[in-house]
Amino acid sequence: MKDLDMAQETRMANAIRALAMDAVEQAKSGHPGMPMGMADVATVLF
Repeated sequence: MKDLDMAQETRMANAIRALAMDAVEQAKSGHPGMPMGMADVATVLF
């Protein structure tokens, strides 16, 4: 697996945040706080 630089990790985390917002918006239910707050952690772990 290729190592990512900080800019790539930031872009990936921001993509996760955008997807979380879209999912909550489309469901018309829920709260995006947890996925938005943990996007950086998810990027590093996966």
